[in-house]
Amino acid sequence: MQLKNTCKYLPHYKGESWIKAKLPHQGQVWMLGKQHSVKKDAYHSAAYAQEMHKAIGEEPWKWPKRTLYFISDMHADADAFFASLVASGGVKKTGPRDRDFKLTKQGRKARFIIGGDCFDKGPSSLRLLDVVRRLIDRGADIELLAGNHDVRMLIGIKSVGMEPDPRTDHFFIRMGPKMVPFLTEIRDRYLQGKHALRGVPDSRKCRRLLYPPKSWFRDFPELAVWAMPETTIEREVQKLRKKIKLFEAGCAKVGLSIRMVYAAARKWQELFLQPKGEYAWFYKRMVLGYREGSFVFVHAGIDDRIARMISEKGMKHINRRFNKQMYSDPFEFYYGPLANIIRTKYRPVDMPLTRRGVKLLRKKSGVHVIVHGHRNLLHGQRVMLRKGIVNFECDTSLDRNTRKKEGLEGVGAAVTIFRPEGLVMGISSDYPYIKVFEPATINH
Repeated sequence: MQLKNTCKYLPHYKGESWIKAKLPHQGQVWMLGKQHSVKKDAYHSAAYAQEMHKAIGEEPWKWPKRTLYFISDMHADADAFFASLVASGGVKKTGPRDRDFKLTKQGRKARFIIGGDCFDKGPSSLRLLDVVRRLIDRGADIELLAGNHDVRMLIGIKSVGMEPDPRTDHFFIRMGPKMVPFLTEIRDRYLQGKHALRGVPDSRKCRRLLYPPKSWFRDFPELAVWAMPETTIEREVQKLRKKIKLFEAGCAKVGLSIRMVYAAARKWQELFLQPKGEYAWFYKRMVLGYREGSFVFVHAGIDDRIARMISEKGMKHINRRFNKQMYSDPFEFYYGPLANIIRTKYRPVDMPLTRRGVKLLRKKSGVHVIVHGHRNLLHGQRVMLRKGIVNFECDTSLDRNTRKKEGLEGVGAAVTIFRPEGLVMGISSDYPYIKVFEPATINH
């Protein structure tokens, strides 16, 4: 069932001629059960409409008081981010440069939720962060969620120069080849000229500062045994051996010496961790999750332990724990329960979300919807019924490197819009219609 093009809630794109993404202009009811739009897990067996009716529940959802724009998994692609902002209707692009945009009337009233993973894959992490900062400076209300790539970057480079600790000595090199593009960016922007390596130790010492010692392969399993099963420990050790080889090959390919790697890591620390650093704002603003009304926004997902935390102590408590652990004990965070929020894909190896956890979310906390990215899709956003709770899956393969790998054409663009009037709209350059979800119409 196609909606009329004049639907007053569909966004009006402004500055569309300045982006290269192709955006849909007509609406379609999301609940048609069209291919690529809806899915249910093995727990469900009855007709879809019947199950969705049960998941929505008899109590009406508590909708946000203002429009929310959810954009996730940009992976260092500023062009895809701009296209997604235009798709929201909250930003008008006014020219080809990154500074050529302004908030629309709707954008000034709305809240933009960035769903994590600003780093890696795309052409420039720094350029993307510059755009996010400029958006903030122009008055946008932004909520910045932690993604697994963002957190790995922080704990990886933060570990350089720390006191030796077998629990954290491997965090830098564990990033493997994913670290190389960003280190190259740092070199190209900040470490040019004949004095770029002044004061940097010799190659042998730099390697000792960046790599875990040989004893790590013996000490880490002994210290980690209390935090994870032996199979996970073995997988971690094997993964590190592989990451070392891939990292070294990646550095050689782009001409990064070990001394330049160390210099770039230290420069990163200055930019992101020093109070007056150019990008210090990024991690200062970061939270693990955001809740508004019946909706919880996270990067990857929720398990039973997190459901209990939300029901008993709330999202603010979780965010406080996240900020404390990230800076005081990254090992505790990365291998503890909170990290599942940024990396679960609901696989057998992930901590489970069961009907018990869903009951805690719905009955005790009033949470009816989980909104997340992390699991990349190829045809726009998807509604997923997971153990009786509605999920909006919103990682639509935005960045150009993922799109090339997946065989998708053109610049990516996607935004999921939550309106106070009681509807959700999924807009993607990879689906011909704007998907419109209205739970009130399903319950009647």
